[in-house]
Amino acid sequence: MSKPLIVVVGATGAQGGSVVSAFLSDGTYQIRAITRRPHSPKAKVLQDRGVEVVSADLNNEASLVEAFKGATAIFAVTDFFEPFISSGPEVAVQVETAQGINLARAAAQTSTLKHYIWSTLPNASQISGGKYVIPHFDSKNKIDAFIKDIPALYEKTTFLWLTWFASNVQFPVFRPALHKPSGKHVLLQPVPQNTPILSIGDQVSNVGHFALSIVKQPDLTLPAKFVLASTDSTTTGDLLKTWGKVTGKETEYLEISLEQYERFFPRWGTELGMMMQYWAEVGDKSWSGEAVLTRQTLGIDAAFVGTEKALGAVNWNED
Repeated sequence: MSKPLIVVVGATGAQGGSVVSAFLSDGTYQIRAITRRPHSPKAKVLQDRGVEVVSADLNNEASLVEAFKGATAIFAVTDFFEPFISSGPEVAVQVETAQGINLARAAAQTSTLKHYIWSTLPNASQISGGKYVIPHFDSKNKIDAFIKDIPALYEKTTFLWLTWFASNVQFPVFRPALHKPSGKHVLLQPVPQNTPILSIGDQVSNVGHFALSIVKQPDLTLPAKFVLASTDSTTTGDLLKTWGKVTGKETEYLEISLEQYERFFPRWGTELGMMMQYWAEVGDKSWSGEAVLTRQTLGIDAAFVGTEKALGAVNWNED
């Protein structure tokens, strides 16, 4: 008997690549990887590992319908920040929403499909009473709503909420910067030091463990359940302390206004600063609005790479 097939969107990226690795290690599924560049070095690596690699474009629903044929499970993810970098938040919301709808429509046309895993985020606008409409949350929430309007797909869907990636600390908005006169590495943030952060640690290692557990336990994760993917929790201040610990560098945390944050990091400051302020104000309710399954309730027993270990694996030498 042939193995069931999982189709992984974004298989050459961090999330999709993690899912591919987890399912390869498990060995009970055939794996089909979707990428826009099937002849890229990353795609070649997947092929060498025994993964079927096919070309499909998230902007082309017909290509996704073809790529999903025969799938028992699908892992779906979209990228807000690619169009955000080139065109700003308004266009990024439009692009990501359209791509997510294309994925959902194609999945709904897949007659063999039993499980659709959709990588998404909580509804920050709804949770905050409309105060925080964060574009990279909002686009995914629009896709959530579209999926809910297709009952046959909705009942096959598990909504996977991915928390903070440890690798975010490598981005300029979150990376401590050397202040030469003091010799300290300074982190500028538009929130207090006690702002809570739920983290999935190293997403390349950890996302796949959640996806595999979701597919293996449909009695728990269907119909239409929500999974909170987190390995550890910290705060903005403690995250800086952890970074200082693993790098051996002296640090200083400075709280600034959102307007100042935007001036230091144009466009990114507002987008990610709003997210941080949402976490600061809403706190433990940031990841709420639905009954969620966790690592513990799913009984995941895996070798997770937490935030501290992930930060310690990075070469933090100054450029």
